[in-house]
Amino acid sequence: MTTASRLRDPSIEHRFVASDGAALHVSQTGPADSAVTLVLVHGWTQDHRTWDFVVPHLDPGVRVLRYDLRGHGGSAQARPGAATIARLADDLAELIASRVPSGPVVLAGHSMGGMTLMVLAERHPSLVRERLAGAAFVATSSGDMDKLTLGFPGLVGRSVTRFEPKLARLLAGLRSDTLRLRPGMVRSGARRLVFGNRPGREQVDSVVEQLLAAHPASAGLFLDAIASHRGVGGLGALCDVPSVVLAGEKDRLCPLAHAKVIADELPHAEFVRYPGAGHMLPQERPYEVARRISALVRVAAR
Repeated sequence: MTTASRLRDPSIEHRFVASDGAALHVSQTGPADSAVTLVLVHGWTQDHRTWDFVVPHLDPGVRVLRYDLRGHGGSAQARPGAATIARLADDLAELIASRVPSGPVVLAGHSMGGMTLMVLAERHPSLVRERLAGAAFVATSSGDMDKLTLGFPGLVGRSVTRFEPKLARLLAGLRSDTLRLRPGMVRSGARRLVFGNRPGREQVDSVVEQLLAAHPASAGLFLDAIASHRGVGGLGALCDVPSVVLAGEKDRLCPLAHAKVIADELPHAEFVRYPGAGHMLPQERPYEVARRISALVRVAAR
C-alpha cells in the first residue's frame, strides 16, 4: 500500500498497535484541539459501543477516545500471558502517550475498564500525577470478584462461585473466533443477569451484539484475570484526582458493596447510587453517566 493510499484509508486512523504488536481498534469523536481529552474504557465481553448511549449526551466540544480492549470487538485477540489487567493498563498508557501526548486527560471505565484504571494508577504513577485530571468508576470493583455469587444466597451462590473458574477454562479452550450462541438465549440471560428493572430492547440488544463479537478464548482468560484483580493499591494513587463512583443498586456482577469499597478508598470522590439499575449503567442510565463524566471534564478544563 502506498503512502497516499494509507492516508486515504480510514481504517488506519482507527488502528493503534501496542508495544507487543497487538492491534487495537480506536474510535475518535470531537475536535482534535479540545482542551481536555476524555478516554472511555469498556468492560468484559463488550467493546467501544458500550458508550454509544452515553456519547450523545456529552459536550460535543470535547475530544472523546474510545477503543476496543484486546480480545474484544475489532481488536486483536489476547494471547496467553497478555490477557491480564496489567496488560490492559499498559495498553491504555501507550494509547494515551501516542494519541494524547499533551494536555489533561479524564478517564472513565466501566466494569473491567474501571479495574484497568486502578491498575494504570499503580503501574504508571507519573501519568496519573502529570496528566490525569479526573476519573469515573462505573459499575466496577477493586477485588473479591473470585467470590461472585450473582446475588444468590446460600448453596446457589456458592455454586456460582465454584462454576466461574470452570466457565473461564471452558471459554479459554474454545478455538472459534466468536461465541456460537443463539442471540435469543443470550438476550434472555443478559436481561436477567446484567440489567436492572425493565431494560429497553435496544439496550439489551447492544450488550448481546458486543458479547457475541468478543473473542471466546480471550474472554475466558480475562475472566480469570478479573477473579484475581486487586485494585486497592491503585486507588491509593488516585486519592487527589477528582473522581466519581457510580453504582447500580441491583448490580449482580459488581455489587453495591464493591462500589462502596472504592468510594471509601477515594475520600473526596462523589458516590452515586442508582435505584433499580443493574450492571450496565452506560445503557441503563446514559444521561446520568454522561452528566457525571461531563462534570469531571468541566473541572479539568478550568
